[in-house]
Amino acid sequence: MNLSGAEVIPYALPFLRPYVTARGRLDQREMALLRLRSADGFVGLGEAVPLSLRGGATLVTVVRELEALTQLDVLDEAAVEAAAPTLSEPSRCAALTALLDLRSRVAAAGAPSTNAPAAEDRAIACNATLVAGEPAAVAEDALAWAADGFTTFKLKLGAGDDVAQVRAVREAVGAAARIRVDVNAAWDLEGAKRALAELEPFGIELAEQPLDSLEEMAELATATSIPLAADESVTSRAEAELAAAAGACELTGIKLSKVGGPEEALAIAGVLPAYVSSALDGPVGIAAGAQVARTLAANQPERLDLAHGLATQRLFASTVAAVECELRGGMLHPPAGPGLGVELDEDALRAHRL
Repeated sequence: MNLSGAEVIPYALPFLRPYVTARGRLDQREMALLRLRSADGFVGLGEAVPLSLRGGATLVTVVRELEALTQLDVLDEAAVEAAAPTLSEPSRCAALTALLDLRSRVAAAGAPSTNAPAAEDRAIACNATLVAGEPAAVAEDALAWAADGFTTFKLKLGAGDDVAQVRAVREAVGAAARIRVDVNAAWDLEGAKRALAELEPFGIELAEQPLDSLEEMAELATATSIPLAADESVTSRAEAELAAAAGACELTGIKLSKVGGPEEALAIAGVLPAYVSSALDGPVGIAAGAQVARTLAANQPERLDLAHGLATQRLFASTVAAVECELRGGMLHPPAGPGLGVELDEDALRAHRL
């Protein structure tokens, strides 16, 4: 594809409240936006979300990698794959997403109009994301999400009194609600066995990444009735195959910036049942995640009732989009436009640029 320009824009979105997990605290989310322009005026967007709290590439690294890509004579999927050994996963995700968005917009412009799926048919069920804190505060937060229609609640554990937080949320939202926990590998094996045994009476839907290694998760899986899900330990199809063979988990969460983009996400989901989670993405990353979630719904009908972790735009105090996914009643509604459908608010983007 002939490009007339490419731009890398580092920016940050502030949280309404500090985002606290076992990995640390964030007051804002730093990201890099990649904007590609075709020779005929179409724009494709991609987003890189550095996972620096997890030891991944920093924003400086991601920006440098993306700027190097924009200097190539030809920037296409083959060029991104050729550069893969020198790219972090967030950069690869941004480049491949922007190319996919651009191609989709160009194709839509040249295609005859068709009847698009109804808005409700395109909506994606999402879980509430509860930041770790005092049990009463976490329960109050859960009730606020419940009042807006959410029925699945994800608690970040490992940074406080885990059992008390889960108990408080269960008492607040009732027996019918689904509760999943995300530990970000903060427990050790014996601690995980004890913690999950204490949590079993609360009807936990799944426990995400309770331990760091697949070997330990495989042992933990034999000691608990709570389904285990991977996150940090499954970042590729090859790792998904290892996890499945070891019996380390029944399913996995997928973050696009963690795995390197939509194609690898779908490859992982071909091995393990999967749900899509936000890496605290901006509007472009959320829209890309929503597209992958819709594809999973078509390919994994047995998992249609599994909520995705894509409601995190609710955690931010502002946005850089004029048009983006909308949250209504616990459901994420993708934009109606071609490609990702996201349209940027240029004034807001300038205000949040780093």
